[in-house]
Amino acid sequence: MAGGVSVAAQATAVASTGATVKTAADTCAYPYVCLFKNGVKIGQFQDVTSTWQNLPSKPSGPGLVVQNTRNDDVAHIRWSDGATTCIPPKSSFGVTGGTLTGIRISSAATC
Repeated sequence: MAGGVSVAAQATAVASTGATVKTAADTCAYPYVCLFKNGVKIGQFQDVTSTWQNLPSKPSGPGLVVQNTRNDDVAHIRWSDGATTCIPPKSSFGVTGGTLTGIRISSAATC
């Protein structure tokens, strides 16, 4: 399901003022989309693609944060059940449950 999560409890948006987001932003420079697990960067992506980039590991929540530092591009994450979530530019997304399997950066400015 594009733009949404199949199970509402599967993930929670992280407030941009939170300490975890600030720590993540400090180590994730523009123009990357970074994955953090318990505050440690476990991956970063920067290429705009028309297809999914499979994640080499299958990170899961809790403690997983996806940080999008791009100014004008959205990032889509794919869950193991096939659902997708869109992350707007300059924002973060905290995963509280579920497993991620892919990422796609789009040149679209909005979700």
